Amino acid sequence: MATLIDNAKRARQLARAIASDLTLYHEAKILEGIANDTLFESMADEITEGRELFKSRVTEDIFTQNIYERAIVDVLVKSKGHVKSKIW
Repeated sequence: MATLIDNAKRARQLARAIASDLTLYHEAKILEGIANDTLFESMADEITEGRELFKSRVTEDIFTQNIYERAIVDVLVKSKGHVKSKIW
């Protein structure tokens, strides 16, 4: 069994990598979700799957710091600020 990540910096890197993979494989779905203000509903399964992967790789203390959720917002939402949406 691999050692769990107990370092916040490494955990942030992992979380951002998972979020980046979501954008890579689901770009069209993300753009549509932002445009229609349904991002978190339309990506719920994928986000949950990524969260479970993240949780399996980090300590409980790191997991409770909401690092994964911040990465989702930074990578899936903030990076798509150019998309026309009623959100902004």
